Amino acid sequence: MGGLSLSAGPVQAGVAAAPGGAADKLGSHDRALIATYAAQYRTRSLPAGADQPAPDFVTLMFAVRSGRTDAAARQLTDLGAEVTGTEPEIGYVKANVPFAAVDQAVALDDVLRVDADELLALDETTAATPAAGAGGDAGRPVAPSAATPDDNPYMPTRETGSVAFKNEHPSYDGRGVTIGVMDTGIDPTHPALATTTTGERKLVDTAVGSNPLNLIDLLFDRTWLLYTNGNKVTGPVVDKYDITWTLPDGGSDDMYLNRKNLAIAGYADPTLTGTLGVAYRESDNAVWIDLNQDYVFTDDERYRPYRENQQIGYLGTDNPATELNERQPFTVEARRLSSAIIGVNINTLDEGHGTHVAGITAANGILGGQMDGQAPGAKLVSMRACTHNGCSSAALTDGMVALATDYGVDVINMSIGSAPALNDGQSAMALLYDRLIETTGVQMFISAGNSGAGTNSHGDPSAAGNVVSVGASVSKHTWWANYGSFVTQVRSVFPFSSRGPREDGGFKPDITAPGAAIAPYPNWLAGGAVADTGYTLPAGYAMLQGTSMASPQAAGAAALLLSAAKQNGISVTPAELRRAIFSTADFNKDEPAIAQGRGEFDVPHAWQYLTKGVAGTDAVTVSAPVCTVLSDKLATPHTGSGLYNSCAPGSGGQGVGESRTYDVTLTRTSGAEGAVDYVLDLRGNDGTFTAPSKVTLVKGVPTVVQVTAAPATQGIHSAVLTIDNAVTRAVEQHAMLAVEAATPLAPGTTWAVEGTVDRNDTIIYSVAVPAGATSLDVNLSGLADGSQTRWWAFGPDGLEAEKSSAGTVYCYANYQDGNGCDPFTRSYAKPKPGVWEFVVEARRTSPHLANPFHLAASVTQ
Repeated sequence: MGGLSLSAGPVQAGVAAAPGGAADKLGSHDRALIATYAAQYRTRSLPAGADQPAPDFVTLMFAVRSGRTDAAARQLTDLGAEVTGTEPEIGYVKANVPFAAVDQAVALDDVLRVDADELLALDETTAATPAAGAGGDAGRPVAPSAATPDDNPYMPTRETGSVAFKNEHPSYDGRGVTIGVMDTGIDPTHPALATTTTGERKLVDTAVGSNPLNLIDLLFDRTWLLYTNGNKVTGPVVDKYDITWTLPDGGSDDMYLNRKNLAIAGYADPTLTGTLGVAYRESDNAVWIDLNQDYVFTDDERYRPYRENQQIGYLGTDNPATELNERQPFTVEARRLSSAIIGVNINTLDEGHGTHVAGITAANGILGGQMDGQAPGAKLVSMRACTHNGCSSAALTDGMVALATDYGVDVINMSIGSAPALNDGQSAMALLYDRLIETTGVQMFISAGNSGAGTNSHGDPSAAGNVVSVGASVSKHTWWANYGSFVTQVRSVFPFSSRGPREDGGFKPDITAPGAAIAPYPNWLAGGAVADTGYTLPAGYAMLQGTSMASPQAAGAAALLLSAAKQNGISVTPAELRRAIFSTADFNKDEPAIAQGRGEFDVPHAWQYLTKGVAGTDAVTVSAPVCTVLSDKLATPHTGSGLYNSCAPGSGGQGVGESRTYDVTLTRTSGAEGAVDYVLDLRGNDGTFTAPSKVTLVKGVPTVVQVTAAPATQGIHSAVLTIDNAVTRAVEQHAMLAVEAATPLAPGTTWAVEGTVDRNDTIIYSVAVPAGATSLDVNLSGLADGSQTRWWAFGPDGLEAEKSSAGTVYCYANYQDGNGCDPFTRSYAKPKPGVWEFVVEARRTSPHLANPFHLAASVTQ
């Protein structure tokens, strides 16, 4: 998912750029963020969406050397930083570092990588609809209801095979498994999230990953109240904040009092105004909230954390004249944040994203009927790290650590992330998540991102090697049921789904899962269906799309496998779970490898592998050449875990029709000491790649396999190289192969192409922009009457290059007038030299199934 900084800014004093290349443990993106924070502190400006100026520090997350956590924490303290968290088992230190000390902190010998706390935006998951009528074919789909069977296209769990799996094995429905959901929080009152299939309470805990000591949470999470010794109060009655308060239970020596200004609290009910008093007693972690605003706590309920007795309170009053329920439920959490500060959280939800995600993983009885999420028998733990403003990356990491270590979860879903240019899986977050999976045995599933369809648009921290990164697939049946859009392709990958490979050629995304679903949604927030379908949904349900929806499909499907394994006495490690999923994924021959990874999650097939054992699979590493505009900044410059060449012809890249052979080094690091034979195969190859059919690997001996790439056409060409010991059950290794053959653009000439793109499909063109170009000009023409077609551009770094305020989400011809973006002609000033991609797409509402177009581009110098 896309990252949102407070604003862009140049590097400032105190955070000087480190020398280029892999030596910079912080990176240019984070250095620019810190420079922005420092500038905002100096000017005392309010970042957009914040209600207070930036503080005089930045929250940094450090991945440190094994066994050096305490030493690194002491060194940071000596530099004047405030260490706010450590996790020695995974080498994690979090600290608030003064701007002037950032360079010294990053340079510490024990520090491997550093991430700055960042506001990560929640991706847009609603499917925008035109103001009047739908394009495409006549007719409308039927609305889902309580009579809809579990085998359906609205909540398409069937596409992973899980409906058939549960029908054959009714008890393998997730029971005995707990899923952690790291997100915006789960509605604790939704009927489809109330109980499991065995009648147990589904939501076992609601927790808060955010922390007001973190920079981003301090600025953007308004659900916290802070208490210091200045908030201590005694006696049955006290005068404070120019108000006379009657304290609960006559007061006590450890009673604290604070109040919340409801004018800026962000609650939905407009009748909530003025001051909301909140009293806290430390001895029993009790909270009282003056909900009737009479300044008397003796008539208010005492609240305890949800996990103790599932206590839920409500803010505001419902207006029965509206469909929405303006009364918002809340839970409470209180904890000592430091020796001087206590935090009390009134855990309200102002975003429905997390509830929808939870419904996909584990809903039981959607719309009151037979429709379920993937694992209706599973339990849930809600970890909230986000509000409608976005998510603190520090809160995500803290919350992920807490879920994996303190809450007894078996699998975790996180449908949030960023889209950095250097997505090499070496960020501090990625390293920490890898370690967390290894040390706790809890597998994480994270969305690949919604930044596609450009190559190398994959997000972070799902770029982490041990994380299962999930792209978004869609079937023709779901296109019709959830969108009212007709297509002919049976299965495809959504255009928005982020593509691989990683910057180092790493294999991402790992798999795909369905990326659109009708699922539970808080009934105090507006949800609903896509208008093009012609039907509506009741309050409490919504149709959302994105890799945010695909990841919980995969996490829930994994919960089915773990449930089955537990019931059969099979112990499954995260590595074994990944091997079973990866070895059996259903590869779609009509989609490129960089879009789908190994293919669609296949629950029944993965279970067959787990029952027969995958523990004896050997470990094989891959090292291959990488040429990109950022490959000099890789941990090992120009080398990674997959073959990836996106350089321009003449600058290390391949031209159309050019054949080149690459040395790919395979090393077996476990198993028998002698020689072992492996079968090599190419999956998804369009004829570009050739490789030997077998190789013999001796343990610990690097062995070179020569892979030849000969792209016959312009564009990105990819395939999956499988490395398989036929004796073992699982496939030992998958490596991504990707080369881009770009057409050079020369000043004074025009590149042009004619084509036809189907509704809901994309075609990608690659051109090489020379150094020194002052403008890249692109024109779209030749459209059929009413055709809703667009192009959008990706730069050499894999990031979307569009700069208009509306972006290109709505920049289609014949659709909402481009919504502020010119759908026919755009210019890109001072384009970065290298390979650019133009993605041409026809919208789901285009009246034509086949949409002809003419695309032209030129550069000036």
